[in-house]
Amino acid sequence: MKKQLTYVAPLKAGIVLAVLYFVGGIIGAVIALPFLLLARAAAEASVATFGPGWLFLMPVGYGILGFIVGIIAAALYNLVAKFTGGIEFELKDVPVPPTNYAASAS
Repeated sequence: MKKQLTYVAPLKAGIVLAVLYFVGGIIGAVIALPFLLLARAAAEASVATFGPGWLFLMPVGYGILGFIVGIIAAALYNLVAKFTGGIEFELKDVPVPPTNYAASAS
């Protein structure tokens, strides 16, 4: 059965992307931590380096950016979908396997 996605709620898209970007920011901060520590150890006193606060601000900044990008992307998609009909995709029904509750209770 073919379906078309003709509308995406901008606020919901923003929230979903904010969460995804926030998680990505946490992963990026964890990956960057060893490099940050090496850079701080190798830096001279006169060279400014990122402090540990950066590790906490990175996920928050990514989350805010994801929210903004999600809203803009959904609004642009909705605008384009009006003229193109949206993205077409297919769905199929998957049978649910029967569950024997009586056997699991004993």
